[in-house]
Amino acid sequence: MSSVIIAGNTSGTITVAAPAAAGTNTITMPAATGTMALTSNIPGAEIPSQTGNAGKLLTTNGSAASWGGVSDYTTFVNSTEKVTVAATAATGTINYDTDTQSVIYYTSNAAADWTINFRAASGTTLNSKLAIGEAITLVHLVTIGGAGYTNTTVQVDGSTITAEYQGGSAPSGNINSIDSYTYTIIKTGDAAFTVLAAQTQFA
Repeated sequence: MSSVIIAGNTSGTITVAAPAAAGTNTITMPAATGTMALTSNIPGAEIPSQTGNAGKLLTTNGSAASWGGVSDYTTFVNSTEKVTVAATAATGTINYDTDTQSVIYYTSNAAADWTINFRAASGTTLNSKLAIGEAITLVHLVTIGGAGYTNTTVQVDGSTITAEYQGGSAPSGNINSIDSYTYTIIKTGDAAFTVLAAQTQFA
């Protein structure tokens, strides 16, 4: 069984070699600026010219390599999302770490109105994770008891954002329910975001 070994040295060269093959495939990284070079001396497995193939994907059928386009669309049969289920009561400021989950489910009754602050992680901003023109959609499921508490403030990286709510106004809490808050955060500039929010009652 062959293996892939990735090794580097001070000259900036990374070599990817399959021991079963009679030859070497080499990826040479430029020291600072320049062009990455791919080479192979294995007969029949030569790397095709990189000229004019910027942004393309190098593929192989097991005997030859070729450059191909990268599709703008991807088809999934199914995908899963990470959900954090916590016996926590919504109150105060809730830090929603996007590096950890896509959905948070608080199973204890909310204790007061709350602020939600979206960030990548403690010490890491969501701004640093998103490029301008990218978006992320996140869900917060909040158990509501006999008092209709609600999310009153939305923040990204500690800065308050005026969320645009479905229906045109911020909703009230729904007693004896699970309120599902969905937030789509769109990065429109450096540390600038539009937040589209919606609340759905489940009871």
